[in-house]
Amino acid sequence: MCDVSDPQAMTALAEEVTADLGNVHCLMNNAGIGRMGTKPWESLEAFNGLVSINLMGVIHGCHAFMPGMLVHGEPAAVINTGSKQGITRPPGNYAYNLSKAGVLAYTESVAHALRQEEKCALTAHLLVPAFVYTPMVEAFIPQKPPFAATAKETVDFMMTSLKNGDFYILCPDNETPRPLDEKRIQWTADDIIKNRPALSRWHPDYAEAFKAFIED
Repeated sequence: MCDVSDPQAMTALAEEVTADLGNVHCLMNNAGIGRMGTKPWESLEAFNGLVSINLMGVIHGCHAFMPGMLVHGEPAAVINTGSKQGITRPPGNYAYNLSKAGVLAYTESVAHALRQEEKCALTAHLLVPAFVYTPMVEAFIPQKPPFAATAKETVDFMMTSLKNGDFYILCPDNETPRPLDEKRIQWTADDIIKNRPALSRWHPDYAEAFKAFIED
């Protein structure tokens, strides 16, 4: 048990785990919370609470465990859990989107920095789940929707991706295949390139253009 928002608690956990189990070879920063969305200029306390876990918890985990994983020099992996919402950032829950976009950017930086380390056997990976039915989701949706992936399906996909050496582990579910994810991601990136309005995928003036792009 550990409060991931507390860097001292994470450091103490790393020391305890190493003392009890020896060298750490897999660090998975997966702790996260979901809260109902608010307007971006409201509920600062709730925003800080979410970011302290979803983003800072990942950073604290890396700071606490990675130095020791680098020192022992054995093959090892850091897996940080992001979200598709951190890539396409749909409206309605800006705090969650921001926290997961931060995890993406931070994990990319970790992966690049590790490549600069001489003879480094430690790698970093970004897990991007699909819609997974977890106890956190169950609090909002009592019954598992047919399209939702299970935790086991997600882990199985992740393990295959790790064996392939993937950094971006973009998981499917029973509704959203990878080609659809790729289209949504491409449209989001094109908002900047084509100077469209922010989040144009949900802008009424672009509804038909987005539909045609997806169906093409």
